[in-house]
Amino acid sequence: MSENIEKVKCLIIGSGPAGYTAAIYAARANMAPVLYEGMQPGGQLTTTNEVENFPGYPEGVTGPEMMVQLRAQAERFDTDVRNGWVTKVDFSGEVHKVWIGENMEKEIHADTVIISTGASAKYLGLPSEQKYLEMGGGVSACAVCDGFFYKGQETIIVGAGDSACEEAHYLSKLCTKVTMLVRRDEFRASKIMAERVKKTANIEILYNTETEEVLGDGMGVTGARVKNNATGEVKEIPATGFFVAIGHKPNTDIFKGQINLDETGYIKYEKPGTSLTNIPGVFVSGDAADKTYRQAITAAGTGCQAALDAERYLAAKEG
Repeated sequence: MSENIEKVKCLIIGSGPAGYTAAIYAARANMAPVLYEGMQPGGQLTTTNEVENFPGYPEGVTGPEMMVQLRAQAERFDTDVRNGWVTKVDFSGEVHKVWIGENMEKEIHADTVIISTGASAKYLGLPSEQKYLEMGGGVSACAVCDGFFYKGQETIIVGAGDSACEEAHYLSKLCTKVTMLVRRDEFRASKIMAERVKKTANIEILYNTETEEVLGDGMGVTGARVKNNATGEVKEIPATGFFVAIGHKPNTDIFKGQINLDETGYIKYEKPGTSLTNIPGVFVSGDAADKTYRQAITAAGTGCQAALDAERYLAAKEG
């Protein structure tokens, strides 16, 4: 075997709650897992200022702090956590081949692979939006995660699909007013979801409306300047929270042609209720397959499932 090829029992691709939980379970099962953190070590939670809905943290915890703790717990059981990311895979044969680094300088042959690459929220791309997102000052892509911090305040949500409607309705139960910005003259959401939003008294829907700038005072969001793309009218809307619900993109491009994906790129489970993919010995956990819940706690749960499934796969193969 070439010196740049490494043989491992369990390879975990990606960090975050799913990857680190899979590592904890795999390590405790003596699978000697190797985990590559990926392009964003710690995953989406590293951009979350406060996490208050993960069990075991009565006082809350910051996203980055939680990821440091999860990594430390995985390493306590001798998980080999490494910097770097996977750039190519070959699951066509009995050996699961994975290449690391931009120049594919390292090749790994793994008995089992757990995919925990997650998904990335789509944003508008405005400099002002990114500024307040990075500083944790009022921009979010998850109303369920962060809506509580805006209780009794006014918020804005951008989007027109089912997820946007669901998150707007969720915010309406916490906030005094929710302004929903819809780029076109109609919703993309299902009729039942659109009707639910339209019937909610404290949700104002602005059609044909696009965001020009997220406004703030340097510390946090104070509102947004929006433009009606039909009339050209520009106005400012006061708000302390700016939510973006225009979709997520699963980080699964490198698995195209190898793993069964749905039309939007999420990995398909081979068997519901498991972490199995269509490739024996390759498992998936977290947001790379979950387009419904997208919570840290559900990601952690599927990380546990993936490690247990991988352990059973190896036991059956070795037995």
